[in-house]
Amino acid sequence: MNPTAVVTGASRGIGLAIAEALSQAGYFVVGTATTQAGADRFSQRMAEQGQGYVLNLGDPLSIDAFTDALKADHDAPCILVNNAGITQDNLAMRMKPTEWNAVINTNLNGVFHLTQTFIRGMMKAKFGRIINISSVVGRMGNPGQINYAAAKAGLEGFTRALGAELASRNITVNAIAPGFIATDMTDALSPEQQAKMLERIPAARLGQPKEVADLVQFLSSDAAGYITGETIAINGGLYMS
Repeated sequence: MNPTAVVTGASRGIGLAIAEALSQAGYFVVGTATTQAGADRFSQRMAEQGQGYVLNLGDPLSIDAFTDALKADHDAPCILVNNAGITQDNLAMRMKPTEWNAVINTNLNGVFHLTQTFIRGMMKAKFGRIINISSVVGRMGNPGQINYAAAKAGLEGFTRALGAELASRNITVNAIAPGFIATDMTDALSPEQQAKMLERIPAARLGQPKEVADLVQFLSSDAAGYITGETIAINGGLYMS
């Protein structure tokens, strides 16, 4: 039986590309979506190479239900890709506590709770790869996204600290910080908005979901076994540090 990988937010875009890359690498991929319809679409797309589950990272009860179902159906995952996230944008002076809390709970607290659940199995197996999908916004900031920027910056600190804790157990923890990637969100922008976006990128193009997925595939492989606690930017030169 193929080893199990979990990819959150896997029903479309970057998450789906990551799931397909890990499937090609020989993993049975458990993908999550926030709705049953999304989970079903994932299962149909992956056929016998994966299965979709419902998961709302902002709800601890949903996390418990997902992990219980996963334990009943599959072996403990040795790969975890924390990709799911939400935005609720607003200027700081107008941001409601509900907007702040929703983003922090999903993009940071939820990642902690889900990751903590799977660490024990990785330690028992003496192998694990945890890959957190951050964002260029976590480093460069972005007006109207203080909640999202704070969550992603926190995720990168989480990555470094957890990487230090688990390195001796053959478990690596890394983050990937994409810039502007071609997804349904960017497709919805007007030509003028897209042109203005491209003006900011030295590479003069959007990144592709497969480029992020290929990096995840590398970080999950034995070839990346000596890389941990790192945040790797993939942004076409939009922000260099």
